[in-house]
This record gives sequence, structure tokens and C-alpha cells, in this order.
Amino acid sequence: MSNLVEEFNSYRSKMNEKLMADNNLVIKRIFNLDTNAYAEGALDVKTKELLGLVASAVLRCDDCIKYHLETAYKQGVSRAEMMEAMGIATLVGGTIVIPHLRRAYEFWEALETQEP
Repeated sequence: MSNLVEEFNSYRSKMNEKLMADNNLVIKRIFNLDTNAYAEGALDVKTKELLGLVASAVLRCDDCIKYHLETAYKQGVSRAEMMEAMGIATLVGGTIVIPHLRRAYEFWEALETQEP
């Protein structure tokens, strides 16, 4: 697995374990709501992940962008679909999103080079 992807997932897992161990009911409910919001429904998971990616880019959350990129990648999103979604995010968010677009593209490349 690419170092960039591995480092992100390792840190995210470690910190999520610590957060859950703290046993804060509000945090646990937010995590649960997030998980359930991206489940199959009237919209398929792939579409929801692209929506999450666009929102994350507009809000300029690099961790969120990476999470949605990886999940979208696993859902079969193509590079062209990802780039179209990021184009919308950059249009809506403005040029301040461009640094996040660069990092998103780099992370996508890392996803494409990881072993199955």
C-alpha cells in the first residue's frame, strides 16, 4: 500500500480508537450518524461518496477528502469521475480549493498504485 495512504489510515485508525475509548456519547453518535448517512439509500454509495468529496473539498478538510477519495475509489469511481467532482468542488469553493485539489490528486495517484 502506498505510504501516503497507509500513513493516513494508520493515524486515522489509531486516533479513532482513542476517541471511541473515551466513551463520549455525543462523539459516538456523530460517528454513527456519519456511517449511516453514507449507507445505500435513495442514492447509491458511490454517489454519496462523490457528494461527500465535493463537500469536503469546499470545506477544505484534507482528512475528509482523503477518506472520501479512498472510499470512492473502493466503490469503483474512475479518475475521470473523481476529477469531474473535484472540478465542481473547485468551481463552488473557488481558487482557495486548488491546494486541496493538488493533494487530492496526489492521494488518488497513491490509491491507484497500491497493491490489491
